[in-house]
Amino acid sequence: MKITIVAGARPNFMKIAPIIKAIIRHNGEGNSISYRLVHTGQHYDKAMSGDFFEQLGIPDPDANLECGGGTQAEQTAAIMVKIEKELLAHKPDLVLVVGDVTSTMACTITAKKLCIDVVHVEAGIRSGDMTMPEEINRMVTDSICDHFFTTSEIANHNLLAQQIDEKRIHYVGNTMIDTLYGNLEKIRKPFFFDEKQLKTNDYFMLTLHRPSNVDDPVKLKSILDAVIGSTKSVPVVFAVHPRTKIILNQLDVVYDSLQLIDPQGYLEFIYLIKNCKGIITDSGGITEEATVLNIPCLTLRNSTERPETITLGTNELIGDDMVKLQDCLSLILENKWKKGSIPLYWDGKTSERIIEILFRLYEHK
Repeated sequence: MKITIVAGARPNFMKIAPIIKAIIRHNGEGNSISYRLVHTGQHYDKAMSGDFFEQLGIPDPDANLECGGGTQAEQTAAIMVKIEKELLAHKPDLVLVVGDVTSTMACTITAKKLCIDVVHVEAGIRSGDMTMPEEINRMVTDSICDHFFTTSEIANHNLLAQQIDEKRIHYVGNTMIDTLYGNLEKIRKPFFFDEKQLKTNDYFMLTLHRPSNVDDPVKLKSILDAVIGSTKSVPVVFAVHPRTKIILNQLDVVYDSLQLIDPQGYLEFIYLIKNCKGIITDSGGITEEATVLNIPCLTLRNSTERPETITLGTNELIGDDMVKLQDCLSLILENKWKKGSIPLYWDGKTSERIIEILFRLYEHK
């Protein structure tokens, strides 16, 4: 069985790392699964890409399509042109895509037009927000791929509502959590932690990157004002995404308790998440890690594709409601936040289940 595994952006790397390790383990038991790792280059910044491969033990890609930069359409087109050449030169039995980035959708379309099966890891999640590029990517990918590996019952229901045959839906859990569990003993204290006099459970983590939150300088400043005004001088560590940094530099704002840091490696970032008092974010993946680590999490979005992090976990949707943000931060500061639980199959064994299923489905290829 030959698999082409596609990764394009930082969230993808955390999802493919345990899958590759599961393939290696299965081959050690006498199975024959070959894989080719293709990096589309969608995230090409060293801090956003390269360090993750090293820290997560991901082998160097067999091919890097170098499709970074450009508009959504330009990047989609570039990936499709280059992945077509890659698949024609090294035709696999199936293509494995993960998540919901541009690379996921572009490679799925291209593979299917070449009559190659596609399996989607983290299939079926939906936010209902059609202004999110990721939502378009999810919907297109799930409309044409062949097998669906899901993280939750809600994702299963979403796919069944699309009239997907339940035999093609495989409820396996969350590969990001495989990576989290596999690296908890390896996390690293960032060099600046002591330098900035940070203390365990006495700082907040902040991440913002969605256009709706950061592209408008007035909106971004209003969020920062609300966060800093509600955290009562407790340090706020802001991991600044490259797109956010551009707008932030225009604002020229100074807050005594705001600590700006560059994007971190995976091991350093999980250290910061695990040891903070609470998280304010607009990222979906971080809400999953917060749920497993039992860290209070506030999401500055009006919808989420991961509702289980709210119904079961430690997350809460804030949207644009800065009064609700203030109230929730007060609860966190008073140690009165809700107690979360961990969703089914988020146990660190998801990748093993995926490879077992794929081997059963494609072992005669």
